[in-house]
Amino acid sequence: VQLQASGGGLVQPGGSLRLSCAASGFTLDYYAIGWFRQAPGKEREWVSCISSSDGSTDYADSVKGRFTISRDNSKNTVYLQMNSLKPEDTAVYYCAAEYRICPIATMEKGGYGMRYWGKGTQVTVSS
Repeated sequence: VQLQASGGGLVQPGGSLRLSCAASGFTLDYYAIGWFRQAPGKEREWVSCISSSDGSTDYADSVKGRFTISRDNSKNTVYLQMNSLKPEDTAVYYCAAEYRICPIATMEKGGYGMRYWGKGTQVTVSS
């Protein structure tokens, strides 16, 4: 059972990146997927989540209107489209899975205890 985040890189302010969270060893169909990020010296913070039950989405205020989460169950992958990137978006981004519904209260506290976690991917926004 594994989650793998990918798609990070170096981008200029105002640019875009699309992150992917791919699952192996289990199907994402029944899992909510959350994205988190952690910048150096800072606590891990939640970014976005998509549920499995109805595909509903939630976003942290800091990314609302700029980031879009989506899922393609046929590819067993969840995506995070990040537009209008800012230097403060620089962080290691992680994805995590929990059964069915986005555990917002848990995610707001850093997502500790969520069922599956992937290794992160570095996003650097700099000119």
